[in-house]
Amino acid sequence: MSTKRVRLVVAYDGTEFNGWAAQAGRRTVNGILTSTIRQISGEDNEIIGASRTDSGAHARGQVAHFDSALPIEPKDWARILNRRLPRDLAVKRSGEVPRWFHSRFCAEDRTYTYRIRTKARDPQTTRFVHEYGRPLDAECMQVAAQGLVGRHDFRAFSEELPRDVHAVRNLYALEVRSRRDQIEITIRGTAFVRGMMRRISGGLLEVGRGRRTSEELIALLDPQQRDLLHWPVVLPAAGLTLDRVRYGRPLRDARDSVKQHDLVETTPPENNSDE
Repeated sequence: MSTKRVRLVVAYDGTEFNGWAAQAGRRTVNGILTSTIRQISGEDNEIIGASRTDSGAHARGQVAHFDSALPIEPKDWARILNRRLPRDLAVKRSGEVPRWFHSRFCAEDRTYTYRIRTKARDPQTTRFVHEYGRPLDAECMQVAAQGLVGRHDFRAFSEELPRDVHAVRNLYALEVRSRRDQIEITIRGTAFVRGMMRRISGGLLEVGRGRRTSEELIALLDPQQRDLLHWPVVLPAAGLTLDRVRYGRPLRDARDSVKQHDLVETTPPENNSDE
């Protein structure tokens, strides 16, 4: 039997998960998917995801792939898996991809949204937002956001990376929108260093509440800015959702044209990261 590579588009409520990456003795998205697929296939399948979301963070469009020689049509894996997966994890669709496809390294970019609730707590949404509960100046936040777009050293927006770890990343878009009772911060880029999404969101929240100017936030892109006391706060993971992982047409392995350090996440496999 020939082996096929199957791509999954996965959604999950990350509240009860210890992130994406498999961890011994902990409930993770990768761990649940792996065990479920292996129960069905009887194979030693390895599940590789496009992004390692942090503990408590969510996904609407996470992408993963695995190989199987089982005589199951790739498009049928979504239906078969959803019969066995828990209520907080689902496969939205599945299909066959070329054997060289890699969910992480073939990705063109990733889009995340961070949501901040600006009114009284709502039990129906509280698992998916940061409950701030006060108004924010979305226009000032948007001005600051535009200054972060482009290729920069985002060390001051990371979770205290070792000095020898590369922190230059490319942000294609960063938008702040006010939607009735919440602020939505949407970021699109190639890859992110650990903590980057949540610290950028924390910095924009500080601008929105008048605790930091847009100029002060943008100044943190200076590679000489190393004083942790001036770094923005890291907001809780509950407000963060991986919305989409985009792949080009035709598919390509980005390692063929971009330096690998721009693609590899800076977090060891046993830890979580929100990129």
